[in-house]
Amino acid sequence: MVSKRAGALSSKSVRTWVPDRQDVIWIGCNPQAGREMRDVHPFLVLSPRAFNQRTSLVVGLPMTTAEYNASNPFAVVAGTVSGRKPGATSYVLCHQPKSFDWRLRGGKPHPMRKVDDKPFADVLLVLNQIMQLA
Repeated sequence: MVSKRAGALSSKSVRTWVPDRQDVIWIGCNPQAGREMRDVHPFLVLSPRAFNQRTSLVVGLPMTTAEYNASNPFAVVAGTVSGRKPGATSYVLCHQPKSFDWRLRGGKPHPMRKVDDKPFADVLLVLNQIMQLA
């Protein structure tokens, strides 16, 4: 049962919740290899809700508060976080696109909820520079 603390989702909404584009979710990244992220991390969802619901997959980008990303040309500032590292800068790692089964990996909403429109547009710009999709 989910607690009733501020911002918590009811048990009914947890059952019906599906991540949507621009959402930030918690996702388990293990197993990992090399320089990939490991353990549970915030993850910016790029794929739309309809895709995520139908396939049980999310396509997106990992996020981190590691300060060395301030000079990473592939990291976009998404805002500041609360919780374990209050006031820390959150970075979206545009050079590590991933697809995860959000249901099997225990995906759930992150307290940040969504990335604002401007940083999300910046993420898409950097990702397009890497992937050259459009």
